[in-house]
Amino acid sequence: MSPAILLPPARRDLRDAVRWIAKDNPAAARGLRDAVVTAARRIGEHPEIGLVRPEYADEPIRFFVLTGYPYILYYNAGTHPPRIVRVLHGARDIPSVLGRI
Repeated sequence: MSPAILLPPARRDLRDAVRWIAKDNPAAARGLRDAVVTAARRIGEHPEIGLVRPEYADEPIRFFVLTGYPYILYYNAGTHPPRIVRVLHGARDIPSVLGRI
């Protein structure tokens, strides 16, 4: 099975987060990037792995929390392969961000 695809907004989110973190901790920035790559593989293999959050979005949209990092992958589990729409820091105002998508 192929990994989930990061759409352009998700790529921008990841690039911005990696750049920000790398200013103080390049190893942590690489770790975040690697964690997203690993998560994309897992989501591609098991699209239903993420959480359904009806207060934020209807299915097939799901949310995957990265282990070890305060980031959430917002993705469409109903496409093949799944599409990661955003990579969001957990402290963000998620409803506000998703309302603009």
